[in-house]
Amino acid sequence: MPVLPKIIEGKFIADTIKDEIAVEVRKIIASGKRPPHLVAVLVGMDPASESYVSGKEKACKQVGFISSVYRYPEGISQEKLLEVVNFLNNDEEVDGFIVQLPLPEGLREDVIIESIDYRKDVDGFHPANAGRMMKNLPCFLPATPMGILTLLERSNIDTEGKNCVVLGRSNIVGTPVSILMGRKAKPGNSTVTLCHSKTKNITEICSRADILIAAIGQPHFVKADMVKEGAVVIDVGIHRIPDNTSPKGYKIIGDVAFDEVMKKCSFISPVPGGVGLLTIVSLLQNTLKAYRKEIYP
Repeated sequence: MPVLPKIIEGKFIADTIKDEIAVEVRKIIASGKRPPHLVAVLVGMDPASESYVSGKEKACKQVGFISSVYRYPEGISQEKLLEVVNFLNNDEEVDGFIVQLPLPEGLREDVIIESIDYRKDVDGFHPANAGRMMKNLPCFLPATPMGILTLLERSNIDTEGKNCVVLGRSNIVGTPVSILMGRKAKPGNSTVTLCHSKTKNITEICSRADILIAAIGQPHFVKADMVKEGAVVIDVGIHRIPDNTSPKGYKIIGDVAFDEVMKKCSFISPVPGGVGLLTIVSLLQNTLKAYRKEIYP
């Protein structure tokens, strides 16, 4: 009889970690100190960004963090946004903050990110944190790659010596997670192949993977013929597509054709209910570290 794949329960893992953080926050408050404070800067009205920031606010409330959102219209100037970042850099009661990406056209994401104090960069995008990650030094890891590692670790999935294929080379997910999976650590110690839009024989390469991480940004890109029997599949994609049968008028799917791929997997993360939940949890974990000054004393 075929072995049913194990669905990686992102919600259970996320809730467990939030419970652990909440215990720590209660201890902080009981000692007479203020709780950690996480801020999100949101520019424009992008639905996906709105949803993500709303999820962050909810998670902060669950663990006892202070949560603030600075909202600005799409037409904000780069100079004004830099002033906001500078204000947050110097606010001693803000432990960590994110500038929600993508930013509207006309704003230089690289300039904005580099203006963030790396000691408050809980998204892990600042070059200082990216460089320290490259050298396997203590740093704030980018939230989604960190969430992927957490899913693997908490699901007791062995990565050492495994053939890991990463689909997608973005600076936010694909490139950093390829580095993290190959580093001398646990999870890590994998042999990593990074695939992208120019990769030839991509189906053949993916079909040899023990661990396949799909972050290519294309709905249902990964089909069953791209997956090795018994592989671990982590789906990072999130796409909103029309669905007349849903009360919302849409449904959320990933980069992986879940129904056909799951029949070949040993483990698979669902969308929704997988990596996305751990991305927010990673922000909370980084903010707690920033509050305690664990990374940068």
